[in-house]
Amino acid sequence: MLDSSQPPATGDANKESHVSDPIPQLAATLKAAGDPLRLEILRLLSQDSYSVLELCRIFELRQPALSHHLKVLTQAGLVSKRREGNNLFYRRTAGSVLLQQLFSGLDQLPLSASRAATVDQIASERAEASRRFFADYGNRFREQQELIASYSVYGPQVAQLLKPGRHALEVGPGEGEFLEELANRFGTVTALDLSETMLRRAQAFADERGLQNIEFVCDDTRAAASRPESADCIVVNMVLHHTPEPAQIFHDLQKSLKPGGQLLITELHDHGQDWARDACGDLWLGFAPQQLVEWAADAGLQKGRSEHSALRNGFQIQIQEFLKV
Repeated sequence: MLDSSQPPATGDANKESHVSDPIPQLAATLKAAGDPLRLEILRLLSQDSYSVLELCRIFELRQPALSHHLKVLTQAGLVSKRREGNNLFYRRTAGSVLLQQLFSGLDQLPLSASRAATVDQIASERAEASRRFFADYGNRFREQQELIASYSVYGPQVAQLLKPGRHALEVGPGEGEFLEELANRFGTVTALDLSETMLRRAQAFADERGLQNIEFVCDDTRAAASRPESADCIVVNMVLHHTPEPAQIFHDLQKSLKPGGQLLITELHDHGQDWARDACGDLWLGFAPQQLVEWAADAGLQKGRSEHSALRNGFQIQIQEFLKV
């Protein structure tokens, strides 16, 4: 005999159960990824963003063919896109925990030698564009900086977040103002910059202020990674939007941090003011805060404090703290 106190299952209940079932969605996602070329695209986009034209170069495909694959991956929620001026840049989304586990093995597979060489060439071209800008416009740095955000807007706020220690590293010290804050709080400081022009300006500032505990290094963040667990604190003020591979910088700096070390990032929020590319040498039009958090997490860093402020000219500044635990 049926228990009359328990109503029979209705069609609506079955429909609700079906809607909440994640299996069909997972099957559709895996179907979208179930192509050798798309898997290679997902592997590449796990670490950095690339434009359609850059991806065409890497995978030696014509744009219509590549755009089809990107459309399939985007519709499945596997990649996200953002507009940078006239270009669309693509990056793999964080996805569910299950997808992250499924792709963890994929991410360990190396690129072919030819594709890896093209990726390196693109990174070199991006870096050279930034280097040329600062070589040509280094003497106008303060003028360019004032167009977006002067040091006084964020410098004091970043200084308040510092945890003093034995050694600090600043990546891209600009004209050197923040080096004084670091020199007064740490035993030794390293100033790291890819531009010889800007590094000379920072050194001139340090000499003028009598700062004797600063080492000046002309190189990229791979130089920091070559000194593992050497820094108690790393500061990167308004630099990432000039760099060719922002995601890789997090990995390099994570290696350089001591356990318990602090990484402070000052950056622009994502914006649509394309004039900043030519006027200020920007490679990227800012970053969504969550993008920085995801890059940091991928590198093994934990999110700490954060501050956000709006500027009169329509830009927003974010200061993000990340910790190596």
